Amino acid sequence: EVQLVESGGGLVQAGGSLRLSCTASGLHLDDHPITWFRQAPGKVREGVSGINTRDGSTYFAASVKDRFSISADSARNAVYLQMNSLKPEDTAVYFCAATGPDYSGSFTEYEYDYWGQGTPVTVSS
Repeated sequence: EVQLVESGGGLVQAGGSLRLSCTASGLHLDDHPITWFRQAPGKVREGVSGINTRDGSTYFAASVKDRFSISADSARNAVYLQMNSLKPEDTAVYFCAATGPDYSGSFTEYEYDYWGQGTPVTVSS
C-alpha cells in the first residue's frame, strides 16, 4: 500500500519559516518524483514545488521561487519543503503527491497517482 504522510505544518508569523516533510512508503522517490501542492481556503489547489531525485532537478511556482527550497533524502524516502519569509497568502493546506518517472516539472494534478492527506499552514500577519 502506498502512503504519503505530510508533517511540519503549523501556525507561524509573517516572515517566519517552516519545514514540511513528506514521507513515502510503498514506493521509492527515484521512481516516483514528489511535488508539493497547496490549497488555500476558497481557492483551487496549486502546485508549489517538485523534485526529481534521479537527476536532482527542482521546480518552483513563481510565487515561491525565491523563498522556498525543496530537498530529498532517498535513504529516508522523504522530501522536505523549506519555507522561508512566509506571507499570509502562503496560508493553505499543503499536500505532497507522487507522479511517474517521466516527471519534468508538471503541476498538472491528474498526472499524480498518489496523494497525502495534507498538513495545514497558517501564516499570521
